[in-house]
Amino acid sequence: MKKSTILIALSLALNVSAQKSYDMVVDASKTIADIQPTMYGIFFEDINFGADGGLYAELIKNRSFEFPQSFVGWTPFGNVTVHDEQPAFPRNPHYVRIVNDGRLLRAGLDNSGYRGIGLKTHNEYRFSVYARTPDSTPIKLSIELVKADGSNPVKKEIEVKGNEWTKYTAVLKSNFTDANSRIRIVVKSKGTVDLDHISLFPVDTWKGRENGLRVDLAQALYDLNPGVFRFPGGCIIEGNSLDTRYQWKNTVGPVENRPLNENRWNYTFKHKAFPDYFQTTGLGFYEYFLLSEDIGAEPLPVISCGLSCQYESNEQVPLDSLQPYIDDALDLIEFANGATTTKWGKVRADMGHPEPFNLKMIGVGNEQWDKQYVERLELFMKAIRKKYPDIKIVGSSGPSASGDRFDYLWPEMKRLGADLVDEHYYMSPDWFQSNARRYDSYDRKGPKVFAGEYAAHDAPTGKANNLYSALSEAAFMTGLERNADVVHLATYAPLFAHVDAWQWNPDLIWFDNLRMMRTPNYYVQQMYGMNSGTNVLSLTMDNQVVAGQDSLYATAALNSPTGEIIVKIVNTSSKSADLSISFKGMKKGTLNGGYCIYLQNDNIKAINTLDKEEIVPHVRPVTTDGNVLKVQADARSFCVYRLQVKK
Repeated sequence: MKKSTILIALSLALNVSAQKSYDMVVDASKTIADIQPTMYGIFFEDINFGADGGLYAELIKNRSFEFPQSFVGWTPFGNVTVHDEQPAFPRNPHYVRIVNDGRLLRAGLDNSGYRGIGLKTHNEYRFSVYARTPDSTPIKLSIELVKADGSNPVKKEIEVKGNEWTKYTAVLKSNFTDANSRIRIVVKSKGTVDLDHISLFPVDTWKGRENGLRVDLAQALYDLNPGVFRFPGGCIIEGNSLDTRYQWKNTVGPVENRPLNENRWNYTFKHKAFPDYFQTTGLGFYEYFLLSEDIGAEPLPVISCGLSCQYESNEQVPLDSLQPYIDDALDLIEFANGATTTKWGKVRADMGHPEPFNLKMIGVGNEQWDKQYVERLELFMKAIRKKYPDIKIVGSSGPSASGDRFDYLWPEMKRLGADLVDEHYYMSPDWFQSNARRYDSYDRKGPKVFAGEYAAHDAPTGKANNLYSALSEAAFMTGLERNADVVHLATYAPLFAHVDAWQWNPDLIWFDNLRMMRTPNYYVQQMYGMNSGTNVLSLTMDNQVVAGQDSLYATAALNSPTGEIIVKIVNTSSKSADLSISFKGMKKGTLNGGYCIYLQNDNIKAINTLDKEEIVPHVRPVTTDGNVLKVQADARSFCVYRLQVKK
């Protein structure tokens, strides 16, 4: 035998011997905890232009001219001025007056949208505007879709008549695809016209609603199979000041009359300031409740507790002045669940949803801390418990996963009797892996845990949404599932990010004006959400839970409706592992094989991009030998095994 052949054979033998085998045992004879249908869900916040310019399908920025600088987003040409006398909408009083004096110089407006307007060939777009002619002279407007190169191949005319505010609409069909186009409105007739609430939506929105959502982004949420939908965010609720806090009552009713709010993320990060970041609240609480219903998730609204962001402000509502804030919480429950004969139930019905939204839980405050928060939360809880005793209340454990604030708040949440406690952790991937046992020792009789904001931050890569962070989260989530009697809700954060206008990363879904990209982290969340099961089963290795031994993590569950056993295996190591998983407590031969959904890549730092999603789940069949599943846990992989049990 040649020397080279001997070396190759020796190398192969060493590799085989280096691949270790592991014996795991699943006890299918009894379940040890129920997994809540709400277990894995979605956290939405208007950060990274996630609402206006993102999920909310409106393509025009500053459509009602209410930004502090009225022409932000607009390029006026000719004689264009801003007015507020006899407005169309009292809470959005500004509008533009355009005068065409009949000379060659035209008059009108361009709008550039959110880092451009994304238009697609053959797609239709619904334009609308409220308009009047002060002197009653009919005025013709040309509505034009303008490409990035300046050409305007798509035009449609509308005629404005009368001196009363009237809504005009037109549908334009694009004959080009351009992520950075804009819309132009030209006054073609000699005379004067007033315009307000100028809007452009794709005709094709989620569920076909005119004030609707961007289809691909909403579909990505639906595809997560979420159990809970938390909104409208975290720090958004607090605001930089009490005046800029999120007020849900400003986000319902006619969309044209919902007042503007400053987005607290516009200047939060000085190195990434976005002075054009405001909330039109066209995507408001009614739309959030509708979306919850559409995607099959329990709604979890969060409201201000009377404290602004404690990182940026010391503003707080005195305890003896807190009643209006408490009333907002009570009125919100009435808006969601009240009969159509109630004040706020009627508002919901008038908006098109007479049936209640069946709200079951509410969050009070975001990640406030110390006595100021506890004493305010207590007043909210007393009022809510008295009027709506069945509503579950979510309290906070502060902004961190440990420390003095965390240690102070948890006993206080137990004392007050909070139903759930919201924990937040933005930590390194190693932290997530080493904390897979975090909830093994939690009090089984205390409040339940809402892992409300979490994401692995791989700092050396600029906090990229890479496979390393995703597998670390998958490993940590085995501990959430194994402790489903303690952990009832879990939501990754943040959700959305516009590639040209983001403040915070990592994020679950990235998008531009035409495309979107699901990250490896998204697919981990989806694999959990689609394969949660209904009841936890014991899974052990050497009589211990599998939570990091040789970089392996595992959990098992029964899915009662289908009779399947679901096993999740995470291998964060660079080496594959041979697994032999025995299922005890079952008659011999009742395990009937199944399939494996897996996420894997040899490059632990691999990412997905808008151009290509490199890391996506794949499916392969698996067979069983008796009641034993023998598989190879590939290096750097997350696998979900769904195994059918014969009846």
